[in-house]
Amino acid sequence: MILLYDITITGRQGETGGMNFIVEWVSFFVLEQIENEANKQLKIAKVLNRDEYEQSELKAFLEGEFKRIAKRKVDRNPLHDAGGTKLGQFILEPGHPLDSNPNYGQFKRLLQAVTKDEIRTRSNEILQAYLKTPQVRAGVLLFVKARLEKLEDDFLFILKCDFEQKTAVITDEKSLLSNLEMAIHAKNMKSVMFPFMEEEGMTDPYYVKIHQFSHARYFEEFLRAIEYPQTITEIVSQEVISLAKQHIEMVYPEDSPERQQEEEAIELIAASPKRELSEKWEHETVMEAMHIITDQQPEIEIKFKLDHMLVKAMLSDYGSQLHIAKIKGRYVVVLEGEGLEFEKGFSPIEFLKPKALHELVTEIEQRATEAAMNPGINDRVQPGEGNETSFSSDDQDDTPPGK
Repeated sequence: MILLYDITITGRQGETGGMNFIVEWVSFFVLEQIENEANKQLKIAKVLNRDEYEQSELKAFLEGEFKRIAKRKVDRNPLHDAGGTKLGQFILEPGHPLDSNPNYGQFKRLLQAVTKDEIRTRSNEILQAYLKTPQVRAGVLLFVKARLEKLEDDFLFILKCDFEQKTAVITDEKSLLSNLEMAIHAKNMKSVMFPFMEEEGMTDPYYVKIHQFSHARYFEEFLRAIEYPQTITEIVSQEVISLAKQHIEMVYPEDSPERQQEEEAIELIAASPKRELSEKWEHETVMEAMHIITDQQPEIEIKFKLDHMLVKAMLSDYGSQLHIAKIKGRYVVVLEGEGLEFEKGFSPIEFLKPKALHELVTEIEQRATEAAMNPGINDRVQPGEGNETSFSSDDQDDTPPGK
């Protein structure tokens, strides 16, 4: 059997003052890949009490990590689902207490464990659920009970470090390097913290904080009795659909074919990942809906494509700095602001002396008229067609003419 200190561990340097966690015990498991199989087997299982932890290499490895996990910023309703840190909420049936949630019960029983046998048994329950999750990699899994100094709050930390690939240490002049087969680093550590601490002295037992850098979400999946609050994007989408349905109820008579048709169209729009401008609402109606949404979510963004060009702005910019119009059947987007700023690549556009807006509108109208009289004139390949190009794209060729 490999001993605890046969594993090479590398911590992180950094400030660890301020918030201080005192470790009560650590339940330590090493998971090993079975050769030619997808399954993992338990290599080492060890429980350290407070004194044993203080004298072990784990103390230096985990120094400051509990504070980093506790301080890591998390939103109850994140902007999107791609963030590394999330709040999980224990799923409860209406009228049932918090103790009825199986994951909460596991966490609570583990925090209440006193003897090494109790700690090992109860942490092994969670470990077995973790091992059944697809895509689990070999590495070290830690269960830690830590107390926040001065406030006497107890927390459960579940920490996972995958074994690092192609890790070596400098040895001597002859062999130069020695490969490490079981090396872990705190940099990519996944973590669960229970209960969620909003700030020092304020905890919420209905939530856990979960963090993982990788796109594989198995660290969420093994806690099957936990759900995640809606993202802001999901909330806003539902609000838009709700406003659209209210508008339909106001405009169309009940049970009319027009109303049924509009309701079906809204359902199709809601289910579609890509949509075109439906041209159903007047500007004033859009402004009213925009204000309802931005009053609740002022930081919500809007992104859309005009042919191959990507436009990105705040939803609140619409009607004041972002305008959408139509000239002779062609869409026109007007961006309004105090100054234009260019970055990185140098282009001749930076020397432009802008013409008056009415002159530009006249030119667009003339081009649209010519296109109507000469069908096919706009069928030529547009610059960047087939690529998603934004106004701040860094990969365009900005070489001045003649170079």
